[in-house]
Amino acid sequence: MEFYNVGKLVNTHGIKGEVRILSSFRHKDKVFKIGNLIYIGSDKKCFEIESYRKHKNFDMVVFKGYHDINLVEYLKGSFVYFNKEDLKLDENTYLAIDLIGFDVIIEDKKVGKVSTVIESNASEILVLDNNIMIPFVDFYILKVDIENNCIIVNNVKGLIK
Repeated sequence: MEFYNVGKLVNTHGIKGEVRILSSFRHKDKVFKIGNLIYIGSDKKCFEIESYRKHKNFDMVVFKGYHDINLVEYLKGSFVYFNKEDLKLDENTYLAIDLIGFDVIIEDKKVGKVSTVIESNASEILVLDNNIMIPFVDFYILKVDIENNCIIVNNVKGLIK
């Protein structure tokens, strides 16, 4: 199983077991679906999503069989994960973490290779092997070429020295 962090369970909401999850994950619409499994805490305890809704900045979730605040309160402060194998992604959908190892190209010149991805509140950030950081948003990313393992990036002034 490949577990990926999707956010943090920050609090409970009400007395019927609903929890607040803070997530900036780009594909959370595919993770937070009724019937999907998510994993919580360092031991990756498995929970099935029974209901989901948005409320302000939070993703509100109730787990199947956990309809009491006392059953979920101990989860506060825990990280929330998903198993990539559980997601039903379209053939053309990929995660930023899938891009590790891809070459990054600006104006037909290779400027580095993606070595890791950082999650931030605004977006995911691609970190290259030469420590250049590129926000993974449409403004910077012109094209992701899965077939050739490369990412074409917009030459924005100040991005690369």
